Amino acid sequence: MASGRKAVEDTDDRDSSIWVLDQQLDQPMEEEARRIRNAYQEKEHSVFKILQLAFQSLGIVYGDLGTSPLYVFYNTFPDGVENTEDLIGALSLIIYSLTLIPLIKYVFIVCKANDDGQGGTFALYSLLCRHAKIGTIPNHDHSDEKLTTYSCSKYREQSFAAKTKRWLEGNRVKKHAILVLVLVGSCMVIGDGILTPAISVLSAVGGINVGRTKISNDKVGWLFAPVVFLWFILIGGIGIYNICKYDNSVLRAFSPVYIYRYFKRGGKVGWISLGGIMLSITGTEALFADLSHFPVSSIQIAFTVVVFPCLLLAYSGQAAYLMKNPNYVAGAFYHSIPDSIYWPVFFVATTAAIVASQATISATFSLIKQALALGCFPRVKVVHTSKTFRNQIYIPDINWILMVLCIAVTAGFKNQSQIGNASGTAVIIVMLVTTCLMTLIMILVWHSHWALVLLFTWLSLLVEGFYLSSVIQKVYQGGWVPLVIATAFFIIMYTWHYGTAKRYEIEMHTKVSMAWILSLGPSLGLVRVPGIGLVYTELASGVPHIFSHFITNLPAIHSVVVFVCLKCLPVCTIPEEERFLVKRIGPKNFRMFRCVARYGYKDLHKKDDDFEKKLFDSLFLFVRLESLMDGGSSDSDVSSLLDPQNETVTEFPLNTLNSTCSSMEFTNLRTADSIQLANSPLNQNQIMVPSNQANHQTEIDELEFLVSCKNVGVVHILGNTVMTARRDSSLFKKIAIDYVYAFLRKICRENSAMFNIPHESLLNVGQTFYV
Repeated sequence: MASGRKAVEDTDDRDSSIWVLDQQLDQPMEEEARRIRNAYQEKEHSVFKILQLAFQSLGIVYGDLGTSPLYVFYNTFPDGVENTEDLIGALSLIIYSLTLIPLIKYVFIVCKANDDGQGGTFALYSLLCRHAKIGTIPNHDHSDEKLTTYSCSKYREQSFAAKTKRWLEGNRVKKHAILVLVLVGSCMVIGDGILTPAISVLSAVGGINVGRTKISNDKVGWLFAPVVFLWFILIGGIGIYNICKYDNSVLRAFSPVYIYRYFKRGGKVGWISLGGIMLSITGTEALFADLSHFPVSSIQIAFTVVVFPCLLLAYSGQAAYLMKNPNYVAGAFYHSIPDSIYWPVFFVATTAAIVASQATISATFSLIKQALALGCFPRVKVVHTSKTFRNQIYIPDINWILMVLCIAVTAGFKNQSQIGNASGTAVIIVMLVTTCLMTLIMILVWHSHWALVLLFTWLSLLVEGFYLSSVIQKVYQGGWVPLVIATAFFIIMYTWHYGTAKRYEIEMHTKVSMAWILSLGPSLGLVRVPGIGLVYTELASGVPHIFSHFITNLPAIHSVVVFVCLKCLPVCTIPEEERFLVKRIGPKNFRMFRCVARYGYKDLHKKDDDFEKKLFDSLFLFVRLESLMDGGSSDSDVSSLLDPQNETVTEFPLNTLNSTCSSMEFTNLRTADSIQLANSPLNQNQIMVPSNQANHQTEIDELEFLVSCKNVGVVHILGNTVMTARRDSSLFKKIAIDYVYAFLRKICRENSAMFNIPHESLLNVGQTFYV
């Protein structure tokens, strides 16, 4: 570290040099000791924090799974129990279903496939898109891979993962097949978000009709509270009570032999009953979708310590009660409750059912936000409900749609059994989609041995395939509902993505060549008026066609033109200090720049982000860095940052803005003789760049020019591209583009609202393309 100190001393003595350092001075020994002690304390606190989060996850993640005992046995035996031995077989199926799917598959395998803490089908898809080029919108750039949150794998040429990657990237059909698979799973999650409130709340409130003293509905509302933990304790305790009181022989159901006997005795009837048994694992898909709220370890602790044992006790207790009272299968849970605690349990059950509904609705919000960022859903308003936790969001439009559909489902179905059939269809399809995506994750991301991949895929498809074969038999008994809902959402999502991909394809094919821009000269063939024009485009490279349309129809253009691209990447989030990528287009006297603002699918465009200020801070810092690069163009690290397409490229951390550049304080810029970039790509090695007084003066002049133009005014120029299908297009394309996509664009939010652009500085430029 002595060399680092000497470098700083030499810099102070040498005004003609600029040093970029990537090392820090040694810390005193006492500070290092204090840091070690604090690390141990943080580790102790982290254990306590994980236990606290495990407790909190009960009310958010496991509400749906925890309320399943309210309706599983009734939906398994809707016509009553003819043979009490069937109860043992059904209980054995429930035990091993809970063990194989929620416990082993999801809690200990699928949850580890999270994307930086995010779960759900779109999170898995984003993870795959980073490890293989399977995205259907070709906006990938190698500079994106340098982000700290952009993790991707390197494969050996002849490895199984490399062969799979090449196979997936081979043609567009496979890429679209994966996208369709993801959209189907996502739409089924939305369908489950509509059905879960209906079946959970109706089953809970149904306890009023179990033959107890009547009570009016308005007397239970005041007791609604997040009491899921109390609910698990109650159902576990009631289960122990029923096992001891009625029939402890039900514990033999832990032997899988009774599953074989159940199917041998019941035949087709037993096979069809799988649709009801499968309801014992509903909520598992919401568990993975809600993963963003808690760390994986807390999810695992909560399930293994509280949820799993309490559910096993609850189902075993109900089976023990039904062994002695087989005629009470309808409302078995409430019938099995001791009279002395009936009403307290009823209140807790109703409250837990409402909490379970909220869990699936929150999962739907999270999924829609991910789809919106990845170009698979129309622009809707997303409200960030917490300044501390970025994962807590609310989508008003989707909330109203869920409410209307939930009311319609509740009013339309005749009984809970039909709603159960509908919910089972949605759940099993989501699980099958997750299995397919997890197979690719194990190959491309985890690099698992082919034998482990085969074992996981075979076991998952075997179990879920049996459930699917049973659920298909109940399509006409309510199972058609999630299919209709999912189809409607699929049409919306796929059509929107299809239109978005077509728009990007048009932008790529019609972008203006640099030769044409250079031929216009510094004035671009127009009058350059004071001010800055921000031209919004979807292109991260090249000049969009909308710009040529603009300058050929108007006599003037701003003195400074900045092409702004808001680019969503298949990552969870992008740190603020890595968000912006600035380039220069053409020679310096053209005064044309590009700023690519990169966002992850969990990042939000909030009104208080002050996006415009950050953009200009990035632009000013780019000018400083560019001057630095001009002074040492012979350096290999610097020359490697030059783009052969007349675009000078560099990336930089925004956390250095305060110490290097300020748009309002140019006295610091005039006197600054050195710059230190702690996290910049330039600091990979110590490099000395001789200063150049002429370059330094040019830099100051350009910065002053940029600030003067900014003070004159900033105009936001948005391209309003209208797509129309050609006359010779297929009927499918005409319907998709001219009707469905055009209707969605008309009712969705405007780009100006998404970017929080003030109306008084907005200029829309329209053009029509035929596809």
